[in-house]
Amino acid sequence: MIPKVASWKPNRVTELRDIVSKEGIVGVVDISGVPAKNMLDMRNSLRGMITMTMAKKSLIRLAWKEAGLSEDDLEELLEGAIQPCVVHTDSLNCYELFDELEKTRQGRAAKEGEIAPEDIVVEAGPTEFGPGPIVGEFNAVGIPAKIDKGAVAIQKTVTVVNKGEPIEGDLGLMLSKLGINPIEIGLILMGVIDDGEVLSSSDLDLDTDGLKSDIISATSNAYNLACNVRWFSSITMPGLLSKASSEALSVALEAGIVNEDTASTIISRANARAMAIAGQLDSSALDEELVAALGAVASTSGAEVASSEAAEGAAEEVATEEEEEEEEAGFGGLGDLFG
Repeated sequence: MIPKVASWKPNRVTELRDIVSKEGIVGVVDISGVPAKNMLDMRNSLRGMITMTMAKKSLIRLAWKEAGLSEDDLEELLEGAIQPCVVHTDSLNCYELFDELEKTRQGRAAKEGEIAPEDIVVEAGPTEFGPGPIVGEFNAVGIPAKIDKGAVAIQKTVTVVNKGEPIEGDLGLMLSKLGINPIEIGLILMGVIDDGEVLSSSDLDLDTDGLKSDIISATSNAYNLACNVRWFSSITMPGLLSKASSEALSVALEAGIVNEDTASTIISRANARAMAIAGQLDSSALDEELVAALGAVASTSGAEVASSEAAEGAAEEVATEEEEEEEEAGFGGLGDLFG
């Protein structure tokens, strides 16, 4: 007796065949463990970007075969998928599709018997719970707790379940009370076919922040190298000209070359050093103009300084600034002025 085939199955196979035959990107996601309400929210967030068609693996295989696509590629996409769903998009590239589906990932409380995807660790520290029977409930599932300063506190950091082990009893419930929801749900992309090439989710998981940082670093290093080897281009010319101008000015000041760019600096520093020397000499050795100039400087300083300690601090600051100016200009001191 030939078993009767449900009328909706051929229609679903035809629908799937048409979808996987379209232009664009076809992929498989695993939706196992996603509650109905969460699924509706996820689909609404992706509306207009991708289409999703749920079907059993057997129907997907039939549609794939009718579309004339590689069955080996399909098996690679279905590997590891518990409850597969076919997705298609013609508005996103494969990397954008991966990013959008990653946004649907979220945690939920673990149920008894579920396998821990990673080591589940409970950190030591205070909780939000007040004294009560919850202390015994935590200890009953292997989470060491006690009352500390009027609240329940976890005594020490403990790994309650190792990766790959089942979650037993009420542990999942107690972990949820601590805000630990270890079971990850979402539209988990298993892989896509883009222009005939199969790409797994690991191929699509790009470190965009790291890539951006590497590009910035490489660009900066290339610019510095180009400037150091005097590579002339529209990018390096402004920097090279600025550097050359600065170095030329420093050389001119060091050599005492007087021109419209260096004259004001040379005269200003010569005057400052002359006044400094004059201040060390006896007043009888100075002419009236120098005495008046020194008196004006002393009078101005006295009006600005409120105490002798403040005056000493100001003098030290001025001296420091003059030393810095000498270093920047490349002068060697009074010997450069007077030979």
